[in-house]
Amino acid sequence: MKKYLFILIILLSATFTGFAQADTDDDNGGRLQERMREYIQKRLNLTKGESERFSPVFMRYLLELRRTHREYKTDAPMRQLKVAELRVRFRGEFRQILDEQRANKIYDYQREFEIKVFEEFKNRRIENRTRPRTRALTI
Repeated sequence: MKKYLFILIILLSATFTGFAQADTDDDNGGRLQERMREYIQKRLNLTKGESERFSPVFMRYLLELRRTHREYKTDAPMRQLKVAELRVRFRGEFRQILDEQRANKIYDYQREFEIKVFEEFKNRRIENRTRPRTRALTI
C-alpha cells in the first residue's frame, strides 16, 4: 500500500510541477530581447516617437520568431521558409514606422547582436574553464 501511495504522490507532484511552469510564449521576452531592441534602436538612430511605435512591433516580431523556431525545430527547410515569410511580413510593418532603408537594416542589426552575444557567451565559457578553481578554506 505504501508503494502505491508513494507512486501516486510522485505522479501528482510531477503533474503539478508541469502546470507550474510559466508559458513563455505570452510574455514579451526576457532581458536579452530587451537589450536587442535597445541595440537596434540605437543603431537605427530612432527618434522618441519612432522608438515608441517600433518597440511593440519589434517585440511581437521576436515573439513570433521564437514560436516559429519552436514549432519547426526538427524541420530546418520549413523553419527557414517560415522565418523568411515572417521577416517579409514584418518588414512591411517596420516600413510603416521607418523608411525603407532602416526597415531593411533591422535584420542585419539583429544578426550583429546575436553574433556579439554568442561570442560573449563563448568567451565567458572559456574564462570559466581556464580560471583556476580555489578550494574553500575549512577551519
